[in-house]
Amino acid sequence: MEFKELGLAEELLRAIAEEGYVEPTPIQAKAIPHVLLGKDVMGAAQTGTGKTASFTLPLLHRMKAHASTSTSPARHPVRALILTPTRELAVQVWESVRTYSRHLPIRSTVVYGGVDIRPQITDLRAGVEVLVATPGRLLDHVQQKTVLLNQVEFLVLDEADRMLDMGFIPDIKRILALLPARRQSLLFSATF
Repeated sequence: MEFKELGLAEELLRAIAEEGYVEPTPIQAKAIPHVLLGKDVMGAAQTGTGKTASFTLPLLHRMKAHASTSTSPARHPVRALILTPTRELAVQVWESVRTYSRHLPIRSTVVYGGVDIRPQITDLRAGVEVLVATPGRLLDHVQQKTVLLNQVEFLVLDEADRMLDMGFIPDIKRILALLPARRQSLLFSATF
């Protein structure tokens, strides 16, 4: 099987090809069709098997319908929220989102603690459709009213088990309460 058989948008296939990928990994081949259909997915696969592309590629495909070249922040609400337990993973996931969305007018950013919040506020105020975040810093932004989560259509918990092990359950519950009830939820992890 090749990526082109999965029904992904041409812009995504071009980005995948530019990265030198032809065939999806087993987790990608199994998860991508279900995510494209709008189903909730729980996926487990070892680190380094392409889990991030398993959710970023189909999410970007589904978001393409809303993609806008408008400069208005209102045209770029947060539609996909990807939560990760650490800043290192958040940056890694965001880099994948940027790589795969390079041919689409979809904006993304990453927010995490331990750094100055002001540049993150500037990015958020400009409007982003894909937000990669650590739970604590996301709640900082919610408290400062620099991010709205009322239009989130896709929620991804990446390394979900680690987030739970690290004590993020109260933060995640607070975040879930801010999201629309109707959304697609994806949980990915190396272990469950």
